[in-house]
Amino acid sequence: MTLGSNQHPERGPLDGDRLEAAFALTPGATLELLPEAPSTNEVAADRARAGAPEGLVVVADHQAAGRGRLDRTWQTPPGTAVTFSLVLRPTVPPASWPWLPLLVGHNVTKALVALGHDAKVKWPNDVLLGDDRKVAGILVERVETPDGPAAIIGVGINVTMTTDELPVETATSLAIAGPGTPDRTRVLVEVVNAIREGYDVWQAGGDLGTCRLATSYRSHCATLGREVRVDLPGGGQLTGTAVDIDPDGRLVVETASGTERVGAGDVVHVRATG
Repeated sequence: MTLGSNQHPERGPLDGDRLEAAFALTPGATLELLPEAPSTNEVAADRARAGAPEGLVVVADHQAAGRGRLDRTWQTPPGTAVTFSLVLRPTVPPASWPWLPLLVGHNVTKALVALGHDAKVKWPNDVLLGDDRKVAGILVERVETPDGPAAIIGVGINVTMTTDELPVETATSLAIAGPGTPDRTRVLVEVVNAIREGYDVWQAGGDLGTCRLATSYRSHCATLGREVRVDLPGGGQLTGTAVDIDPDGRLVVETASGTERVGAGDVVHVRATG
């Protein structure tokens, strides 16, 4: 594998041979590895509309114009992040689809914990390390295709970025948080496998699978029990204590004027309770 500069030897390209070998062991998984792409979600959506089956993983060694929730854009220095999109074709009832973004965030968190990181998930699916610093963002989009609706799962993880390279001061990277020097190829494989495993269990479990996902998600959600401010998509804010995740995946917030259920919004952790 070709390495990067002497200053950052860990910033070589992703190891295509290792990725091919790893995903060959996952039934139904296929890999499209691109040197660079503006947005892996856009590429994956085009592939889904053209008939790509469930399990296609579109990986950009460098993503030049990533998209996040609430139409945010971001870019990372080459060789410092894991950016990919996964094509899924859920067969669960439409009422269960809102759980998909939470499932992805939950399983990205589990993969990073398995790699030795102190990760947790902020509702709905931001992945945090340490003192609430964001290490990964997730965007799940529904795309209509001739073969039925598809879900495009976009994930971006800060891997080897230095403090000076972080997009905002509230972010972090796996390298900054430690332990050790992260391997982008390994991070990619472990995260994709965790998402697929969690997704397959959820799909097969029916209503019970969603109940189990909800229980597991609650136990790993850093938002519950916190004082929060929620910036709502249509404007306005609400503040209160995050007390639960309801059966539809919405955040339940106790405010001064009563209980509110939030289906979408940008959550800010204000302080811990107690």
